[in-house]
Amino acid sequence: MIKIAFVIPTLDQSGAERQLTLLASALPRDEFEIRVIALNRGGPYADELRAAGIRVDVLGKRFRFDPLTWVRLRASLREFQPDIVQSFLFSANAYVRLPGIVSPGCKVIVSERCVDSWKSGWQLAVDRRLVSRTSAMTANSRSVAAFYRDVGVPAELITVIPNAMPMPPAGYTREQSLKILGLEPHHKVVGFAGRLAPQKRLRDVIWAFQLLHQVVDDVRLVLIGEGSQRDELAELSKSFGCREKIVFAGHRPDAYSLMAAFDAFVLASEFEGMSNSLMEAMSLGIPCVVSDIAANQELVAHEQTGLVFPPGKSPDLTKSLVRLLQNPDMSKQLGEAGRHLIRECHSVDLMVQRHMELYRRLS
Repeated sequence: MIKIAFVIPTLDQSGAERQLTLLASALPRDEFEIRVIALNRGGPYADELRAAGIRVDVLGKRFRFDPLTWVRLRASLREFQPDIVQSFLFSANAYVRLPGIVSPGCKVIVSERCVDSWKSGWQLAVDRRLVSRTSAMTANSRSVAAFYRDVGVPAELITVIPNAMPMPPAGYTREQSLKILGLEPHHKVVGFAGRLAPQKRLRDVIWAFQLLHQVVDDVRLVLIGEGSQRDELAELSKSFGCREKIVFAGHRPDAYSLMAAFDAFVLASEFEGMSNSLMEAMSLGIPCVVSDIAANQELVAHEQTGLVFPPGKSPDLTKSLVRLLQNPDMSKQLGEAGRHLIRECHSVDLMVQRHMELYRRLS
């Protein structure tokens, strides 16, 4: 029996938390004993993990470095005595590698989920300093692996394990989703789901939509999610005179089901790891238009599994959306190809198997 402790800042409804929950819940219990530790707080995934019979400890971290959290994390790990500790995201990745946290002989895996160009110099210095306390690193895309090799992580420590995407039915019909969003059956819908944050370049999306609605009749833009740019984006759309054609749906626990309303999905990000929302859209057979960055290229091949455009080029994004909305046959073909890619290459079983191989190798 291999004992594994997963450590993550929160169990909120977000990408890394979802991947941890999929992994922990699917590991075979006749070979692995699991515990999950959230440094800051629980969340929706804590309930899901507990329902799967997995113990979840929440430590109540309050500050960037909280000595009490160090004590609580150390106590939880010493009581459980894991063979492997796997952490997710910067805060947890730092805490598990602090002196005195894990017992001698325990292997430490850190999981990186994004091309973290947002990190400041001190955070990158911490990453480099803690490499010596790292048994392995998992990266969810080749571009993330390349970023951390450049930071100073030896290539032999890094294993690329792409995100997994379950493929349940949407939950809503297109008609139901349109009604919830306040739209009509004749509307053509371009959609996005995720954080309304600068990284996602949603200003570019609204610029593109400003051009799009002048070319394509009855088109609407739906933005599902919350974030720091919400008010700024609303003001921008108002200044363009297209505010009434844009739906700011806010955070929605049923975001996946609401995507059934989308005729096209757009992701204009300047950097990503491997976007869960893009994978969700592809799993539903929605044709996707994405920025031409390395992480997106691992999912979307131009004119094969979607369309790509140069980052920051709103007119090019508009042209791609016009192609999809005015060419139903091409849209259907690209959507089906994207769905096939997710089903064949990003199943939960495949993701779990790759982790199991890593755990066995370290044990």
